[in-house]
Amino acid sequence: MDMNNNDILIRLRYALDIKDREMVEIFKLGGMERTMEEVQKLLTKTKDSMDYDNDSLDTQEEDNIPCDNVTLESFLNGLIVFKRGKQDPKPGQTERPPMVMKNNRSVNNVLLKKLKIALALKSEDMIDILNEAGVVVTKGEISAILRKEGHKNYIECGDRYARNFLKGLAIKYRNN
Repeated sequence: MDMNNNDILIRLRYALDIKDREMVEIFKLGGMERTMEEVQKLLTKTKDSMDYDNDSLDTQEEDNIPCDNVTLESFLNGLIVFKRGKQDPKPGQTERPPMVMKNNRSVNNVLLKKLKIALALKSEDMIDILNEAGVVVTKGEISAILRKEGHKNYIECGDRYARNFLKGLAIKYRNN
């Protein structure tokens, strides 16, 4: 089953144990105003990510706000500032980082890249986190996933890696 951006947000919030109030703050730091109610609607599971035999699907579908790429990337940018503090832009740099999620295929790569920055992870840390979830990956594979799209060694990060990375994060951060 494919992960959508709402799933990513839900899993990330769980893995890092982020409170709703902090979610609102993180969105704001990423340049996007979201109310507590909107955040809760972004964190509502959709039909796509639920079992079909659930009776309450109709009410949950109405209460859901789909999380588009701009919303997810704004959250990730805010998470970097939330975890690491605001950095002054370098000369010639814009105040806000440019959006790098060009399409749905690049979402997982950008997710891993921005989590690496936000959580100050090294490649070895990322390998350990994936190992926590039972996925064995080489430093070369991590390096290829973190490359800029269009680079000759760039590899698209599949949902399995992204899902297991979030699972590994939950194991690492929630058990410490």
